[in-house]
Amino acid sequence: MSNRQYDLVIFGATSFVGQILCRYMVNFQGAGSTVNWAIAGRSQSKLDTLKKELGTKAENLPVIVADAADEMALKAMCDQARVIISTVGPYALYGEPLVKVCAESGTDYCDLTGEVQWIKRMLDRYESTAQSSGARIVHCCGFDSIPSDLGVFFLQQQAQTQFGADCVNVKMRVKALRGEFSGGTVASIINVTKEVVADPALRKDLANPYLICPADSGAKVRQKNVTLATYDSDFDAWSAPFVMSAINTRVVLRSNALNGQIDGFQYDEAMLTGKGAKGWTMAQGVTLGLGGFVAGAALKPTRWLLEKYVVPAPGEGPSRESQEKGFYDLRFKGTTRDGQSLQVKVTGDRDPGYGSTAKMLAQAGLCLAFDLNGGERQGGFWTPSTLLGEALLSRLEKHAGLTFERV
Repeated sequence: MSNRQYDLVIFGATSFVGQILCRYMVNFQGAGSTVNWAIAGRSQSKLDTLKKELGTKAENLPVIVADAADEMALKAMCDQARVIISTVGPYALYGEPLVKVCAESGTDYCDLTGEVQWIKRMLDRYESTAQSSGARIVHCCGFDSIPSDLGVFFLQQQAQTQFGADCVNVKMRVKALRGEFSGGTVASIINVTKEVVADPALRKDLANPYLICPADSGAKVRQKNVTLATYDSDFDAWSAPFVMSAINTRVVLRSNALNGQIDGFQYDEAMLTGKGAKGWTMAQGVTLGLGGFVAGAALKPTRWLLEKYVVPAPGEGPSRESQEKGFYDLRFKGTTRDGQSLQVKVTGDRDPGYGSTAKMLAQAGLCLAFDLNGGERQGGFWTPSTLLGEALLSRLEKHAGLTFERV
């Protein structure tokens, strides 16, 4: 690994998020940190155009041409890199060959997938290979699921400091959020519905909160799941289902299992909609809207209408001005086994699915490249908190516009 030419390679650099990530990396280079990196994708002309748009700071930026389906080209790319950052989604359609090659070649890897059914397939097929080669694979390094996973990590640190005990019950509530749906996220959700229609047994897998936990991780308690408009007395407000909870809860539960399993640990997420009749009305609206979208995505005629006229396509997204106006404020309440409780909050600047995700993904890749000693964590499939932990949290606060605070 130490002999490889590049610290990291951004694969899918010309995607919408990939371009944001590259602009961030160019500016990060000028912030006193020397990183030897390259951009990669399937189109030489698009990569050349991106390099030109990145300006004079990118004049010497190397370009690697590789198609997501060409394992030989992917291997040649991986042989040059210590870390690969992938933005090529939906990952269930395009992501497997690169994970396979990274696992075989001992190349560290991170991405921004939120496709839990695909993560399960990658675990089943390549975890033992990654463990043998030393490759460290980290999925979900964007808005899904770094704020949730690192938020629980930070809350447990605070609980140990104050109470000398872990929290066994944790809930995350979205207090405020401004941002637009990512075209890639929408495409991934629609692809999952297609997979469920084609394979009804997948529905049962997706309902399993422990789907990506190790099989030998211990007793599994019943998990809460906010699916309807619900009054939340802990936050004195109405709440509604949160669209990202399906992946975030699975990642947090996997982190709990990899860390040694807190017995009876429960975790759930929802979106706060306010107090009184107004809060109830909004919670009902969010619930019906989310349910209607999922139902519409499952049927071919309405799915076509959604893709044609409603949702952004992959590669599309908000303007830079809109991204900069985005933000999020997440609140976590944890309770210990003997009833002691505390709250923390995680905030982020920029649109969560674009600007903030790009910064988080970049820092996860840099953390993989520079902050881990070889013996700290062996090869295998990790979550952001279990592999990168405190080092990533520090990077996010210093360089990615996130804050982690007691409330």
